[in-house]
Amino acid sequence: MPTLLKSLGPLDRRIVALALPALAALLVEPIYNLTDSAIVGHLGARPLAALAIAGGALTIVGWTASFVEMATVSMVATRRGAGDDAGAGRAVGAAYAVSAALGLVVAGLLALLAPVLVALLGGHGVTGSDALLYLRISSVGFMPLLVSLAGNGHLVGVQDTRTPLLVAVLANGVNVALELVLVYGLQLGIAGSAWGTVAAQCVSAVLFVVLSRRAVIAPRRPTREEIERLARDGARLTVRTAALGLTLLTTTAIASRLSTVVLAAHEIGLQVFELGALALDAVAVPAQVFVGEALGGGDHGQVRNVGRRTLLAGLVSGLAAAVLLAAVSWALPSVFSSNAAVEHQATQALLVCAALLPIGGVAFVLDGLLLGASRYDVLQRVMLTSLLGFAPMAIATGLDHRLGIVGVWLALLCWMSLRTAILLRWWLSGRWERPG
Repeated sequence: MPTLLKSLGPLDRRIVALALPALAALLVEPIYNLTDSAIVGHLGARPLAALAIAGGALTIVGWTASFVEMATVSMVATRRGAGDDAGAGRAVGAAYAVSAALGLVVAGLLALLAPVLVALLGGHGVTGSDALLYLRISSVGFMPLLVSLAGNGHLVGVQDTRTPLLVAVLANGVNVALELVLVYGLQLGIAGSAWGTVAAQCVSAVLFVVLSRRAVIAPRRPTREEIERLARDGARLTVRTAALGLTLLTTTAIASRLSTVVLAAHEIGLQVFELGALALDAVAVPAQVFVGEALGGGDHGQVRNVGRRTLLAGLVSGLAAAVLLAAVSWALPSVFSSNAAVEHQATQALLVCAALLPIGGVAFVLDGLLLGASRYDVLQRVMLTSLLGFAPMAIATGLDHRLGIVGVWLALLCWMSLRTAILLRWWLSGRWERPG
């Protein structure tokens, strides 16, 4: 690795130095989710299906609130690039204030609306009851989850991806250990899995709050302007992320109406997709940070250079991930389920997922570039427009169940393809240079 780094140019070395710890940190969460699916999956197909329903609901709620992290990274990086460290500190303070308040509100709404979410996703009987239990327990950890997102955005914005990695490893290590004790030792079943996650989220929030005070730029008391800007940016990012989450949530809803076996297999596919997506998203981290920094300093030439190098890295990484997933798609499902029918369906989903990853690798970097440029308006429009690529195959699969799990995943492939094409055309046009 040291030899490889020496052979790269200065910008490439900065990208790799920021992306590698970010990659490790991003992989910790989906690896935990895969472990969680494996722990719950060996309780039977019904608990795994319940986890799929609850996980789908939590994903859309969590992603909708993730604007705190995304906007904080860009605000901190841009203000640092402009030499405004005090402003960057106030942006961090705003992120913590908004995340704590929003976390409490959303936690209450999630607990209240959990039955509706479960019903919309097709949960019924024992599966629906388990999903409802998981959701209501998980609502307890929502406020610390958002505080952790604010802390992560702060540290990444000051180009520190190593500390978030250490926090993620420690918190998720606690999570896995607790789950094994609660699920198998105390035989709490799916409830034990949920409580283990809540405990880990609390540990993560405490660590970020403590470590943020020791960062290069510490949090400062925010002004009304910082809070209003974060709310304004958050509204656009929330629409964008809600559309993203709704797309994935719709696939879970369709799969739940096909059969319990297909739903369980789809959960395996989604967990693997999340792992691949977050791994590829590591390149988007330096893309966002370095674009924000360059724009803060008024260096548009550097912005274009960052775009070229990170897009190439995203494409190469996506191709490598696709080859690896296709090679293991026949054996991987057995890690999560001992049901032969579930394994067969999951393999089909993973093969389509492999075809999706190179396209996704480019899309995720483009997201990072536009986040760094604070073009949240564009990201919102593109995500909504890309639903036109998803809808036809999704509707067809819902109407004709013979398309099965392949139809569900082909809908995702069409969605990602259209999204990438629009984003790439927009970035290459150079319109990011004009304020949003």
